Amino acid sequence: MKLHVLASLALAGGFACSAAGVGLAQEIALMPMPSSAQRADGALTVTPASGLSHFAFRYDASHDARLEAATLRMLDRLDRTCGGDVRRSALATDTSGATLLTIHVAGPGGAVQGVDEDESYTLKVTPEAATLTAATDVGAMHGMETLLQLATNVRGACVLPAISIEDTPRFRWRGFMLDVSRHFEPVPAVERQIDAMAVAKLNVFHWHLSEHQAFRAESKLFPKLTSVGSDGQFYTQDQMRAVVAYARARGIRVVPEFDMPGHATSWIVAYPELGSGEDLHGLAIKFGVPPGEMDPTSPAVYKFVDALVGEMGAIFPDAYFHIGGDEAPGDSWMKNPKIKAFMDKHGFTKPDELQAYFNQQLLPILKKHGKQMIGWDEILNPALPKNIVIQSWRGEASLSAGAKQGYQGILSAPYYLDGEKTSAQMFLADPIPVDTTLDAGQQKLILGGEVCMWAEQLDAETVDSRVWPRTLAIAERFWSPQNDRDTSYMYQRLRRVSAELEDVGVMHLAGPERLRRNLVSTAEASAQPETRAAAGHALDLLASVTEPFSFGERYNAQRTDARTSLDRLVDAVAADPPARQEIAGAVDALIGKAAPGKPAPHAPDTSGDVSAGGRLSRQDAMSDLRRRFAAWQDAVPALLTLAAQSPRMDDAGPLALLWGETGAVGTQALGYLDAKTAPTAEWTEHAREVLDRAAKGGALVHFAYVGSLRRLVDAAAALPAPQTAAMGSDAK
Repeated sequence: MKLHVLASLALAGGFACSAAGVGLAQEIALMPMPSSAQRADGALTVTPASGLSHFAFRYDASHDARLEAATLRMLDRLDRTCGGDVRRSALATDTSGATLLTIHVAGPGGAVQGVDEDESYTLKVTPEAATLTAATDVGAMHGMETLLQLATNVRGACVLPAISIEDTPRFRWRGFMLDVSRHFEPVPAVERQIDAMAVAKLNVFHWHLSEHQAFRAESKLFPKLTSVGSDGQFYTQDQMRAVVAYARARGIRVVPEFDMPGHATSWIVAYPELGSGEDLHGLAIKFGVPPGEMDPTSPAVYKFVDALVGEMGAIFPDAYFHIGGDEAPGDSWMKNPKIKAFMDKHGFTKPDELQAYFNQQLLPILKKHGKQMIGWDEILNPALPKNIVIQSWRGEASLSAGAKQGYQGILSAPYYLDGEKTSAQMFLADPIPVDTTLDAGQQKLILGGEVCMWAEQLDAETVDSRVWPRTLAIAERFWSPQNDRDTSYMYQRLRRVSAELEDVGVMHLAGPERLRRNLVSTAEASAQPETRAAAGHALDLLASVTEPFSFGERYNAQRTDARTSLDRLVDAVAADPPARQEIAGAVDALIGKAAPGKPAPHAPDTSGDVSAGGRLSRQDAMSDLRRRFAAWQDAVPALLTLAAQSPRMDDAGPLALLWGETGAVGTQALGYLDAKTAPTAEWTEHAREVLDRAAKGGALVHFAYVGSLRRLVDAAAALPAPQTAAMGSDAK
């Protein structure tokens, strides 16, 4: 008899399964969803309910040092999940009577991993043994990640459910871009992102190494790029080689980006002869587009770039070299008489024509060093050949336009993490949507997508919580079948895999917690221990239901620049917190799910306001929401005290009061719903006014639950009118 692991799996890639014992079916949570999987009866025991593990593995084909290292990392993590000395058992010389994992890999793959690397794998688990088969090391590593997610503790035993998986990625390019130029990220922070990428089965680390604010890559040919252009923080060549090796060991390519001809202030401050006559007095502090543009008419610029590409190309062996190419408005060019005369001579009337000329000169340089050009939307120009790759920050329409002209492309616009969008909103954005107008040949030109983490408003302390776990949802969009669109089930798996990220060292949970402890510990020294404890509890509770302003909102409110301190409440919370789904699930159980429909233009996104599984009874939902709303109101005094004692929390007082108001509105709405009698019109008007204010947020954060609470108020307002005026007495 075949049953679904969870009902929604039937909607996500044809994943079917059968019963495997009490509790086991509900525990399978794979992310990204595999292309195809079939459950069978039973499970393979890794560690029995009592006693030590008898787990072992063997290779039945060729294997190299990279595969061996990946296997050891898998065993370390399996040991943490299953206990019973799994690693000791697996590495024992005598494997007689052991539970056996056979690893069959046809070959290591390319000496330099390429965009066409075979990343497929099959994983078959029976109650007797498991077999992992792949064409390359990279495919085997993906299979190991799936095996680790399958490992489940059931009634004291750690098991792998019997299952047959055939898996291959939907897109060849599944990237993550990290900007380290606006704020520097030390090597350990970079490596944490790479470890998490491996869990998510992403395969391209796009390293944004130069910007107006700094040039972060050591050049021995041009040492002033870092001595003058880096504010003292940069990666040595040995460090960059180590990161490339670290990523390769995990099946991840590294594509460097050196932005040109725009975003080049750091280059020009170090070597003014590269510029277009700008009067630059140092590295850019303000964010935006300062007037630092290379001179496309200067032979010296191309000689410089040729030497630098050769030097960096030796460090970064990937076939692709990202030239940036975005946001070069050409103001400096149009003001420079020499450059303007050059444009007139060549019949160029607009800066983008001169930029196309610049890119044409780069093509033979890149080819000379064995590199292919990739750049942002602005490099798309008929003057360039069809073998360049366009990275689209402008959106699906721009990506499609490039494909219709014959250009390969990757999509990034919907996946800008600093927009602080929900996991669901980004998960539903597709490089090739169902309603695409591209024909089959044009669709093949869409290589995939890339998540982007720009660094104007983050640093090494906050980067993990800004990137993870939301990037897991986008990674699934890049890997899994197109019809995998069940956001509720996505969230259920996201929360579990999010916890697993800590096993590879990601600090997306610990980082914000540590910063909140610091906010409390650095408040007024005279505060009593019990006062600090109450403040810490209240702050954690507030953080659980709030999320950061988007990049634009924060910039407009705070005018962030390269010297802005990133240590306030907004930096200690994360986008799309689990409480959003928990509250939405309780509201669903109480009043029913919201009717599906297309949102009105400019309406707030509510795609994340869904249950993450575990449907509550109506009574339990009522109790859960009452408890939450009461706790919010009870926490207000401690937060007001903290706001008065901590300069870094001095803007949180009004937010705390507003939070308490929303808790009161929620409590009152529950009272009306429980009595099945409508509130007065005055109460409804007041409640909606509170929620309108709450929707604007404060202290650079938003409340994540406003949409669900608004549904609760609307449901109360829609109840039958009261027979007496008594129910309206608690309106305010």
